Amino acid sequence: MTKIGDEDYVLLYSRKGKSWLVKATGRGEFHTHLGRVSFEKVMGREFGSVVYTDTGQPLYLLRPTVQDFLMKCERQTQIVYPKDMGLMALNAGIGPGCRVIEAGTGSGALTTFLASLVRPTGKVYSYEIREDFHKMAAKNLKKAGLLEYVELKLADASKGFEESEVDAVIVDLGDPWNFVELAWKALKPSGGFAGVIPTTNQAEQLVDRLKRSGFARVECFEVLYRRMEARLGMTRPSTRMIGHTAYIVTATKVLEPQLPEGEELEPSEELPPDED
Repeated sequence: MTKIGDEDYVLLYSRKGKSWLVKATGRGEFHTHLGRVSFEKVMGREFGSVVYTDTGQPLYLLRPTVQDFLMKCERQTQIVYPKDMGLMALNAGIGPGCRVIEAGTGSGALTTFLASLVRPTGKVYSYEIREDFHKMAAKNLKKAGLLEYVELKLADASKGFEESEVDAVIVDLGDPWNFVELAWKALKPSGGFAGVIPTTNQAEQLVDRLKRSGFARVECFEVLYRRMEARLGMTRPSTRMIGHTAYIVTATKVLEPQLPEGEELEPSEELPPDED
């Protein structure tokens, strides 16, 4: 049994699905539209138990997940959504013990997710040129308890990566095609690459550069996420969904270009993985 202690993070979760990520501190309290919650009532309880506000409304005391930390992180930038992170990391082959370079730390949401995957023996090397983003990411990673698995670098990634023989390179910047050669040099053979892109024009440039620069199994995709309202005899799709948020391009390093110089890019003949 794990009890909530002083300065532990707790997710307050209402019966209607509203949630708040809070830090239980001393004699403080948290205010919601459902009423106030005293942290004295929270500390010492087990995760999963229920506390009542001063208006009698129940709130579940949940242990925050990595998704809770990254979706509720302090931010000044648009973050990569969890629905995109998962398939991106899967295609790039990222898991426990991996060494991963990230170009463009931003607010650190994707960094947090990557750190959760590579622990306990792996490392994320994350480059960010802006000091305010660099500091914010450190704060968010510390909050999630994952800072020890990340080396934050206040540096211009376009000048090159200090690491070599890494397992994956992730680029979340506006010109990812300019990082393809740098990524190839830093990756071990058959290492994974992933880029996050907002527009189709950028996706086209990145895919073409990857195929001409020593990468194969190049894929470009988007992920759409829709909840189901599941009730006995009345199940239906939710009227709201998270549609397009970004284009994701993934690839694998090979030792000679998939597309030789001078050849034009042809439509892919590869079938989706489940149709091979």
